[in-house]
Amino acid sequence: MGCSFSGLNALYDAVNGGGDVWINENRFRILRQLGEGGFAYVFLVKEVISDTPNAGISKKIKDSSHVSADGTYAMKKVLIQNSEQLELVREEIRVSSQFSHPNLLPLLDHAIIAVKASQEQSWKHEAYLLFPVHLDGTLFDVAKAMKAKKEFFSTSDVLQIFRQLCAGLKHMHSSEPPFAHNDVKPGNVLVTYRKGQSPLAILMDFGSARPARKQIRSRTEALQLQEWASEHCSAPFRAPELWDCPSHADIDERTDIWSLGCTLFAIMYGASPFEYALGESGGSLQLAIVNAQIKWPNGPNPPYPDALHQFVTWMLQPQATVRPCIDDIIIHVDKLIAKFSK
Repeated sequence: MGCSFSGLNALYDAVNGGGDVWINENRFRILRQLGEGGFAYVFLVKEVISDTPNAGISKKIKDSSHVSADGTYAMKKVLIQNSEQLELVREEIRVSSQFSHPNLLPLLDHAIIAVKASQEQSWKHEAYLLFPVHLDGTLFDVAKAMKAKKEFFSTSDVLQIFRQLCAGLKHMHSSEPPFAHNDVKPGNVLVTYRKGQSPLAILMDFGSARPARKQIRSRTEALQLQEWASEHCSAPFRAPELWDCPSHADIDERTDIWSLGCTLFAIMYGASPFEYALGESGGSLQLAIVNAQIKWPNGPNPPYPDALHQFVTWMLQPQATVRPCIDDIIIHVDKLIAKFSK
């Protein structure tokens, strides 16, 4: 997890408006910025091919399907301000490296380096994470564009996109110990359009992923969980038990199932089922979520089948103990696909 001295120089060039970044022994040219949020920036980069034999990022990538045909990748740069953030980035790298599944975004390489802008300033860290690139953007981007045009996914595409998210989550929930993603939402789903097929959907961003099962046995522990969730789980997609946690509770991976239900609604209608509360005078997002007050907006014509609405409602049960698990959901979505994809 380091960088050569020449790499450090190149990193400074990139930071100061130059073009090249080294991630360990491989060099990448920054083409353009794709996005940003908090202390993180995402760039489209292209590998600069070396003359050295056996060099190149392709030699490090275990799964050849992740090797880019044109040498382009997505690079996430994180500006680390303190030791707590450094630990969070290290945890994200560790968790990302743990999973290998077609519907989970793989971490291809990474480097954490110490940087010092001037002699007077203290040392800080920067992390560089390399991923496959998906230029069609996130489900959030796609849904926003479709909503503006009053367009909707077909029932078949809704189910096929959702089925892929279920497959990725099942991989996480089936690990030992089971992991929860903790931030399933359209903004964390990459979409790639494919000719003659439903879009490819890939779940990304494992910065909030943690072992799913927690025993809460005191008011202090309940409040600590709520505080953690408020920082790591996006509010419109956050499960009720993470808003108002009892002093005695067993939290498990079904927090993700709630977020998955919200995301299915968003694939259909372009937003969380509870975001309406943010726009209402005196409305409360927390109350809408805790009471599972869903408002069904106008959809396509003909409308989505009732079976799809019932499916969403089944996942959005405020009591986590009666919420289905991922295996139940996959059985059900496969039945719906068989019924509506003919």
